[in-house]
Formats: sequence, C-alpha cells, structure tokens
Amino acid sequence: MIQIKRPMRLRASAGLRKMVRETVVSPADFVYPLFATFGRGVKRAITSMPGCFQESTDEIVKSARQLKELGIPATILFGIPPHKDEFASGAYDPDGVVQEAVRAIRDAVPELYVITDVCLCEYTSHGHCGVTSDGRIDNDATLELLCKEAVSHARAGAQMVAPSDMMDGRVYAIRTTLDREGFSSVPIMSYAAKYASAFYGPFREAADSTPQFGDRRHHQMDPANRREALKEVAIDIEEGADIVMVKPALAYLDVIAAVRETCDVPVCAYNVSGEYSMVVAAAERGWIDYNAVMMEMLLSIKRAGADIIITYFAKDAARLL
Repeated sequence: MIQIKRPMRLRASAGLRKMVRETVVSPADFVYPLFATFGRGVKRAITSMPGCFQESTDEIVKSARQLKELGIPATILFGIPPHKDEFASGAYDPDGVVQEAVRAIRDAVPELYVITDVCLCEYTSHGHCGVTSDGRIDNDATLELLCKEAVSHARAGAQMVAPSDMMDGRVYAIRTTLDREGFSSVPIMSYAAKYASAFYGPFREAADSTPQFGDRRHHQMDPANRREALKEVAIDIEEGADIVMVKPALAYLDVIAAVRETCDVPVCAYNVSGEYSMVVAAAERGWIDYNAVMMEMLLSIKRAGADIIITYFAKDAARLL
C-alpha cells in the first residue's frame, strides 16, 4: 500500500527550513570588483552599472575599508590607465594605476585580500587582450607581456593574480615566471572557461576596453561548448592554476556544476556586469524585487558548485546577510 509522502513537514517554519537548508550564501563567498583610475578625488559613476565607479587610489581605499566592514574578504582590481598604447605598457608599469591601488589597499586595509586581473585589454589602444599582428592576436608575444604584468602586480603586493586573457599557455608561463622571480607563494586564479558572451557589455564601459576592430571570439570560448570548458579547466590546472573560474555565471550554471564535479581545486564564478545591470534596471522599473532576485541568483551560483563568487552585488548582499 502506497503511503502519502509529506516532505512539506520540513518546510513548516523558518527555523526548520534553515536547519535543513542545503546551500548557504555568506559574505565570505564574495569578491567585489574595483576599478582603479588615475588622479585624486575621482569617483566617476559607471552609467551602465549603477552603484559602481571608476575610482582614484584615495577613493579606492575608502571602498576597500567599506568591504572590510561588510565582511567581504577580497577585491579584484581592474585598471583604467591615463594613456594606452599598442603594447599595453600601463599594464606592467611599476607606478601604474593597479600597482598604486594594490600598495594603497595593502597599507590601509591589510585585512582585505587583493587579487589583480591580469589582461591587456584595458591598456591597449586597440582594446584587444594582447599584441596584435595582421588583425589577430599574437598568442606567444602576448604571453611575455602578461608575465611582466603579473610580476609587476606581485611586486606591488598583489596576493593573487587572475589571468583573464584566454591565451594558450598563459597559466604555465605566468606560474614559471612568478616562481623564477621569487613569488612562488602567489596563487593563480585562472579565467579557465571564459565565454565570448553578450553579458559583458556594461563592463566594456567600466574598463574602457571595447575592441576597436573585430571581436574576441577567436580566443574566448564559444557559448555552445560545454566539453571544451572541461578541457580548458584541465589544461589550466595541469599548468599550475590554484583556482579555476567560469565566466559568466547565470547562463553557464551547467558548466559550473560540471567543473565542480570533475576537478578538485576551488571553483570561482564571475557574476558579470550584464547579469548585474539587467537586475538593477528591472528593479528600477518595479518589475522585480531587487533583493529577492539578487539573493536567488547568488544562491543558484553557489548551489551549482561555485566556492567563490565575483559579483557586483557583493555589498548589497552582504548588508542583507
């Protein structure tokens, strides 16, 4: 005889639901992106990402203190230099905007863990992620500059570097160079499965990195491919990645879950600018409940298997939590 099953018994009260909850989101899961620019007293609103700013070093220190107060353990830094050129010299300038921001944060807020994005697109005059030749990126020439950038960040005090360029062999090249230069303790968080996504639009304004010609589909991943993501992750781990990332998050929850199941290193997911901005825009129109949708999204990313979430929601979510 079939008995009626009553799983609703475990949903009867808020306290009980909390006791049996399978997935928990905490401020400790978050990394908040900050955009470092030149000058003093600069806090320039990013119009396509309400609540986010390009900030000079003095203002970034204030933001870093706020992150610490909210219980957010880490930031990832992106740079908007005063000048750009074909060889992204601002990326590895010892006195570049990211290098200055790293030093300032480490000095003023030593409790905040500082990660730096390692890529050239914010520093090149053409907006691409590397050295170009005949309209295409020269992979091997780009590796040399990425290594210079990573070492420059480590010398400034960066505690982790995160190569986001998707060049072949860049994790091995950076790991080897960091070790040779005395930075063997600096971990690498690789953007291992970074897709050529339409969700990056607002970030292009934030980092002033829109390509001046062509696109990035010949080095970023095809959104149709899942097995390829697992291949990219395996390669990066073999080359020395300590943490692997899937980017974006929401349209790639299946990829996050597959990566989590197949590798034994921490998994990060980047909840990207378009995912953030569309929620903000819909909430401003009164179409959705901002807090509820934000938390449901972050929960879904954590439930899929992410150990770390880079997100522009971090401050608002931390306040709620």
